[in-house]
Amino acid sequence: MRLVIQRVSEAQVKVEGEIVGAITSGLLVLLGIAEEDTQDDASWLVHKLLNMRIFNDENGVMNQSLLEVQGALLVISQFTLLAATKKGNRPSYIRAAKHETAIPLYRYFIEQAQKSVQTNIQEGIFGADMKVHLVNDGPVTIMIDSRNRE
Repeated sequence: MRLVIQRVSEAQVKVEGEIVGAITSGLLVLLGIAEEDTQDDASWLVHKLLNMRIFNDENGVMNQSLLEVQGALLVISQFTLLAATKKGNRPSYIRAAKHETAIPLYRYFIEQAQKSVQTNIQEGIFGADMKVHLVNDGPVTIMIDSRNRE
């Protein structure tokens, strides 16, 4: 399971021209799910995501977590995060989970995060053609892969 985390001052996702999810200060999370991913991967990533100290404290030092600043969360599924680019110029998405695996893990990830986050988690629509607009704050962009737990 892979995350691309962006600290944002605002973000929104549209489907067919309609806003389906929007936040102000918080994190935009792009979530890619591999066929071999499990609930353990999702739980580990949720804990890491919510407790990662990437928000500024009163001294301007990145020393506070999303939970501490009571920030918002926008989660968007993105199978292209599992792209294999080793051969040729066309990415392969064979590692990306099929809908039967990915949707329950996507829902589980959001449910686990919602247990700790004060506001309702915003999200895109799984499998839809989405347009994502964001203002990256910092910029701060971090990638995490549950297969490479550092």
